[in-house]
Amino acid sequence: MNKVIRIGTRDSELALWQAKTVQSALEKLGHQTELVPVKSTGDLNLDVPLYEMGITGIFTKTLDVAMLTGKVDIAVHSMKDVPTALPKGIVEAAVLKRANTQDILIHKGTDFLEAEGTIATGSLRRKSQWLNRYPNHNVVDLRGNVNTRMQKLEDNDWNGAIFAAAGLERIEIKPENFIDLDWMIPAPAQGAMLVVALEKDEFTRTALGALNHYQTDLEVHVEREFLRTLEGGCTAPIGALAKIDNDDILHFKGALFSLDGSQKIEVEKRIAADNVTGFGKFCAEEILAKGGAELMKQIKEVLN
Repeated sequence: MNKVIRIGTRDSELALWQAKTVQSALEKLGHQTELVPVKSTGDLNLDVPLYEMGITGIFTKTLDVAMLTGKVDIAVHSMKDVPTALPKGIVEAAVLKRANTQDILIHKGTDFLEAEGTIATGSLRRKSQWLNRYPNHNVVDLRGNVNTRMQKLEDNDWNGAIFAAAGLERIEIKPENFIDLDWMIPAPAQGAMLVVALEKDEFTRTALGALNHYQTDLEVHVEREFLRTLEGGCTAPIGALAKIDNDDILHFKGALFSLDGSQKIEVEKRIAADNVTGFGKFCAEEILAKGGAELMKQIKEVLN
């Protein structure tokens, strides 16, 4: 008889939507499942910017502990929140088909764009890219789950706030007053969901293997290899996007920004999709050689 696969998830609306999506897919394959919501440190402490907490994987750590202590069998994450190095004993078991990769600006009118304005985001990547394009603007910190951030935007006199389109679309709260930020390079693996399992749990890993989306898996691993080579963790201002076209060519764009947005070092390349081994590392090394190594050193000195 099949065992019940216990699915660990954060208890925000978006996290539960993601967990239920995996639950539904597993049950369609005939597996029994149970949802186990767990609060994460990142959700509980909303007053301190993420990078000041000094933890990589702040949204994944609590679920890692729950897995390693036997409380849950798998965990479902927004892949962009997951550190490039997983804890010992935990492995990637499935990457689901990617949703929208773009960042969007939810705004209260766009007149401010050509003048001075205040934009909210808790992401150094978004902040740096916004300041690179709009150096006269002020960027303030914004934390919390998607619903909390939307409410904070409503309650404050900011001109707008930056969100990942995928999260708002998944729980159907994307408003009409938004702009696609097609110039902003997303976080590595943005729009993708990752399911992790215990390395020793062959039954569960096999069950999840049927959910893996090959193209998304390939794209996000190039992006995460780029991130890992730059030693960016989850907080440094690093963007990366890989997309495979209909001719099986992988197009890659990646960039590293200074914290104030004044510096931008980018790379844009393409390669056959069946030849991507080491490609993310290759692209990152070009960034490092073009001044990125020195810039990363400066960023770490400020953040540490």
